Amino acid sequence: MDTTLCRAVDAMARAIADRLTGCTPSIYLFGSCTMDDYRPGWSDIDILVLTQQRIRPDQADALLMLRQTLPEVNPAQPRNRSFEGGMLTLDALLHQTPDTVVYWGTSGQRITDRYAFDACCLWTLLHHGVLLRGPEVRDRMPEPTRAALNDVVRRHLRTVREHAGETGRSLYSLGWMLDLSRGLYTLRTGQVATKTAAGEWALREGLCPDPELLRRVLAIRRSPAAFPQDEAALQLAETIAPAVLRYADVLEAALMTAP
Repeated sequence: MDTTLCRAVDAMARAIADRLTGCTPSIYLFGSCTMDDYRPGWSDIDILVLTQQRIRPDQADALLMLRQTLPEVNPAQPRNRSFEGGMLTLDALLHQTPDTVVYWGTSGQRITDRYAFDACCLWTLLHHGVLLRGPEVRDRMPEPTRAALNDVVRRHLRTVREHAGETGRSLYSLGWMLDLSRGLYTLRTGQVATKTAAGEWALREGLCPDPELLRRVLAIRRSPAAFPQDEAALQLAETIAPAVLRYADVLEAALMTAP
């Protein structure tokens, strides 16, 4: 991670811990930031906060809008709203029981009673997560099974079928190609790769029906800051749906023979 990102992550972890006095929080960073694939303007900053004691209502209220109200480390490079994840007790995460949960997502934030932390997220937390604050608790987390990882891929394929039939002028439209690559990588290896690494792997393996398009997506992935001014990239995102669905067919076939 670059220095500015490190400072932003540290500032956020410190602010969260300050608002969870008495809860013994373990604050983890995982995902693209810890796997050398963070791309400003495209990537999220994934965090998971696990407490020993239940989060009080006043603490949940203080955390809910924190990413909007915490001063930016570098106002020229705003990052706070890129933080996403959940805050809840460790026991609730392990046993999937109701709890006071603070959720930060792409579409907003809310206080709820459950948090879905799937097997692929768990794999990246166990293998690449970084403890920022508090006691280490990952020794209480079971390694996800191959079947659980495959089930995440299967659910993601359903999401692609439901939502990728039409695409807009967004980086997230291009991201479907990389997400499908990640699914294929997980089915083949039983592990989880970054979006960039999975796309590059899929090209080497000859898995994508539209390899030149996947190369273009990877080029944009490496420099997403230029995307909003690149008319050709915007048009690609808007018209990529048929290629995404062709690639989804490859993933569906792979699921039928997955171990």
